[in-house]
Amino acid sequence: MLDSAISSIQNPKIRLLLALQQKSSERKKAGLFVVEGRRELMHCIQAGYEVDSVFYCPTLLSEQELNGVLGNSQARRFTVTPEIYEKIAYRGSTEGLLAEMRSKSLRLSDLRLTENPLLMIVERVEKPGNLGAILRTADAAHADAVIVCDPLTDLYNPNFIRSSIGAAFCVPTVACTSEECIKFLKEKGIRILTAQLQDSKLYYDTDMCKPTAIVMGTEATGLTQQWRVAADAHIRIPMLGQMDSLNVSVSAAILLYEAVRQRQRGVKD
Repeated sequence: MLDSAISSIQNPKIRLLLALQQKSSERKKAGLFVVEGRRELMHCIQAGYEVDSVFYCPTLLSEQELNGVLGNSQARRFTVTPEIYEKIAYRGSTEGLLAEMRSKSLRLSDLRLTENPLLMIVERVEKPGNLGAILRTADAAHADAVIVCDPLTDLYNPNFIRSSIGAAFCVPTVACTSEECIKFLKEKGIRILTAQLQDSKLYYDTDMCKPTAIVMGTEATGLTQQWRVAADAHIRIPMLGQMDSLNVSVSAAILLYEAVRQRQRGVKD
């Protein structure tokens, strides 16, 4: 496919690209989201997302390198000047590549769980960076899915995608209400473990070898009451200093890897 050259920041395609980066409403209206970087785009394509348009800077990325990323994709290609690329790139790196992707929504019913699933559930997590870090850990721990309940940020936020370093496309991720998620877990016979300080026992004294969903809330307010009531067990991470909580992504990593440890060693209560 022949490339089209863009030399003005006022070009309508560039203005749309910037709008997609900045506004959730524009992403929803257009059915598009933005991915930056070769690794992230490759993960996205491998996950079955369709490339709509590609913007690349030939002084930073060769056509051969671009072809290596896109494979057989027939996406529209636009070359941009280094000055324009500097305006549209989120990162300070020199990868020279952004793409508009066609969005798609994964539902709870679309999840294909293993025989002994491990799920990470987060309720009302607001910061895209925290959510992205949780996705990276979920991928590393080989969790079946991440379920984002009552989300305060959309799953195509560029900060979320960037902080996940492509894990957003490696781990099945669903957005839904807490009510929908609780019903789904109960129907599947998946044990619900809520991370909370009150009425809880230490996480490493809790069996995670069975089908398990680890549920985290926000650092400020924790989980809502509906999750506390629905839980099969309440777990906590010991806090031995003066602080009473950890960053939610750090807590998620500790709990997910405890599940990995127990499953690899067959630890039981």
